[in-house]
Amino acid sequence: MAEEGKPDAQLFHLLSGLLHQVEALTNQEEVELRSKIEALGLEVTKVPSKSTQHLDELEIAKELDELSAKLDDVDEMISSAMASDPQVKSLLSGTADVWMPVITASADERRTFTASNPEAKGKSFS
Repeated sequence: MAEEGKPDAQLFHLLSGLLHQVEALTNQEEVELRSKIEALGLEVTKVPSKSTQHLDELEIAKELDELSAKLDDVDEMISSAMASDPQVKSLLSGTADVWMPVITASADERRTFTASNPEAKGKSFS
């Protein structure tokens, strides 16, 4: 994934840690959820290929619709996990100050966040 100091990496490190805690508390391995977190992490940190052509407005709108659908899927996964397990809801609610800014921020806002919060750089969430 991304470098450890980046907010995206911190978020996925936190999610992995939370999942590990849930697994330890429930004594059940969450294979499907772990797989989804890893897939989302790869998707978020993927560098898009350079386009040899310029996209017109319709193509951009289509791309945005596809990204919106992916975000809707993530929202559904989070909502269903929170609804089905009070521990997940408690963990996500208790750590929202860490992961919400990463999810809702633009790339520029994330860079500003990291640059303006030196204690966040390289911080480990275990």
